[in-house]
Amino acid sequence: MKWLTADGVVASLAVGAAVTWGLGVGGLGLLATFFVTSSLLTQMAGGSGGQRTARQVMANGGAAAVAALFGSWAGAAGALAAATADTWATELGSFSRTPPRLLTTRTPVPAGTSGGVTALGTAGGLAGASVIAALSGALGPGGWRGAAATVVAGVAGMFGDSLLGATVQAAYTCPVCGARSERARTTCHAPMRHIKGWTWLDNDGVNLAATVLGGGLGMLGSLIK
Repeated sequence: MKWLTADGVVASLAVGAAVTWGLGVGGLGLLATFFVTSSLLTQMAGGSGGQRTARQVMANGGAAAVAALFGSWAGAAGALAAATADTWATELGSFSRTPPRLLTTRTPVPAGTSGGVTALGTAGGLAGASVIAALSGALGPGGWRGAAATVVAGVAGMFGDSLLGATVQAAYTCPVCGARSERARTTCHAPMRHIKGWTWLDNDGVNLAATVLGGGLGMLGSLIK
């Protein structure tokens, strides 16, 4: 199984080293849990995101690495919970028998549309955040009280990702057949035409924002006594 491109391997080693340096083997365990479970789910769902590039690795793990370097277990756990929740929601949601609905309007949208959510995907995201939180509670300094904050951070990051995807993430369409894409540099029957969102904000940018939100909420939760 090849889950990483060559530059993705380098980025993963850098993220892993940063997390281990800041938080020890326990932190590396959180990171490995996200990576292995998410990659397996992507493969099961038949998605193309299983082979992650350096950019994708940093989008999902960069916030956790920075939090770890600053010694914030809660921040790293929150960021990884958000990344796990979002990935599990996407991959498990692909098995939903009902079409996703746009988070902002509840309008049915085609499967794979940014900002689309399903009940199955949401439940999967909650499960993913809970797995990271349970492991964090067992290994980390926050205990089970900190684990509850990690779940909240992860789920909030997941919904933050969907909200950005539904509103400001860039989207493109084929002017001939109407097929949609998140990437500008693709061609269907003709070069894609921009139809929505900020052209500079792609899926990797949204993932990074979601993990930063999860990490921030994780740190905030650790301050509540």
